[in-house]
Amino acid sequence: MKTQSVRTITVLSALLAVAALVDVLPAQQRQPATQMSANIEVSPPVGKDSVKFLVVGDSGTGDRVQNEVAAQMWKARSIFPYEFAIMLGDNMYGSERPQDYARKFEQPFKPMLDANIPFYAALGNHDDPNQRFYKHFNMNGQRFYTFQKKDVRFYVLDSNYMDQDQQKWLDKELQSNAKWKIAYFHHPIYSSGGRHGSEVDLRAIVEPMFIKHGLNVVFAGHEHFYERLKPQKGIHYFTAGGSAKLRAGDILSSSGLTAKGYDAEQSFMVVEIDGDVLRFQTISRRGKRVDSGEIRLGTS
Repeated sequence: MKTQSVRTITVLSALLAVAALVDVLPAQQRQPATQMSANIEVSPPVGKDSVKFLVVGDSGTGDRVQNEVAAQMWKARSIFPYEFAIMLGDNMYGSERPQDYARKFEQPFKPMLDANIPFYAALGNHDDPNQRFYKHFNMNGQRFYTFQKKDVRFYVLDSNYMDQDQQKWLDKELQSNAKWKIAYFHHPIYSSGGRHGSEVDLRAIVEPMFIKHGLNVVFAGHEHFYERLKPQKGIHYFTAGGSAKLRAGDILSSSGLTAKGYDAEQSFMVVEIDGDVLRFQTISRRGKRVDSGEIRLGTS
């Protein structure tokens, strides 16, 4: 009897220890794994020499969901060989210590980094401006900057603080004679989001310059869903802020702005610019293609 009592106490102690360990695990780790598809619904690029890139928005959580979406991004590259990635802000939620950069960026995107795929980041409202010095974000110490890939010029803006210096810089840089002009930043100036909606004050500042200089496409994050908006004044707008976080059911149909929306799951985009045509695909966390289409230069 004494031996049996000792065994009972030992088993109970072990069970209590396991329960305590489970209790301290973050809730995100305790959730059951998502049923991930073995396949991914991505079509290969059409153009041989096209500009191909990945669109990542609001990704820096460091949790299981971010890692699952990043895994789908890498899987997509086996079919759609994007050459670089643009980041739409909120690259890092919470603390930003060296170990956080590792957990929230370097580890999820390790396959891309190992393949020498550059990431070009914009700053979001959750991002410390010192991110501009982080080498993997390729910001070269600047809050706003521009870069070109073949005949496509990208304008990366800091929508947290659209000061006079940035406005003067943008008005000058938009005078480029690049065939395609694409801007990206964190806060959408057109949005059907119930939580945030359109950043009207920012729109009043930047939209006149976009129209004046013939900007073609804008990508933004901030809203934790995907939205392709109806063209506004000849410009095509995408919101892609759901690469780790999700605000399910937040797209308001009453806005009248939405051409296509998806707020049921996290997502990302792959984009190809092939001569006069931009082709896009939006892929969910489970590898389903939830939107696709093309934009022809000079059309709205």
